[in-house]
Amino acid sequence: MRNAFLAGAAVVLATAALAACGSSSGDGRGDGGDNAAEAPSGVSSGPVAGADAEPSGAASAGPRPSRGSEPPKIPTDRLTPATGTFTKKQKEYLTDRVPVGTDPAAVLQTGQETCARLDYLVKVDRDTAVGAVVTGEITGAQPAVAHLCPRHEDLVERASHGYADGVHRGAGLRPGRYRNVSPTADCTWEVTGPGGKVLASGSSHDGKRAALTIPGAALAFTSTGCYAWLPEGDNG
Repeated sequence: MRNAFLAGAAVVLATAALAACGSSSGDGRGDGGDNAAEAPSGVSSGPVAGADAEPSGAASAGPRPSRGSEPPKIPTDRLTPATGTFTKKQKEYLTDRVPVGTDPAAVLQTGQETCARLDYLVKVDRDTAVGAVVTGEITGAQPAVAHLCPRHEDLVERASHGYADGVHRGAGLRPGRYRNVSPTADCTWEVTGPGGKVLASGSSHDGKRAALTIPGAALAFTSTGCYAWLPEGDNG
């Protein structure tokens, strides 16, 4: 099980390292987000990056809130920090993202912390960083990278073609070769086609990374205990 929870442990280490640096001044000044805020925050779970993915656990009860139920956002021309100014890129990140009554600098800090976590995980293991985005362990990566740390654009792009544990069907399936990240000793997978025919299946009970090929005829891909699957070669 030594490699079983590599990704999760690395994310926790990233958060701890940020916490040790102290809290951010929150004045919103910087070079567009490259100087990441240092106030600690936990890594929350988020939606799976792969399209049409179904969670392995029970779905949450109740209807999804409509966009009309969302709190009003602070207009762009009123996005100003208590002290200093926001850069153009920081303001672009904050646009339509700050609820009325919320400090814009606090929202900016969240994006900066996302960039800082990615910085740390890339140094530890690049695949682990991509896997953390795929599984939703690092949330809000796409907008944060687009406006605050574009150096990680290739990482987010690769994550958009990956799969987290769960069931993936239809448009969520992309034929190609994939390798998993930090599988547990109970990692299993199965690819099925028309009529439920098993096209590929396997397991990795030693915690070592494994590879699989999703053929063009695949209709469903199910992964359990494998954490995340990343595309290989031209597939990603």
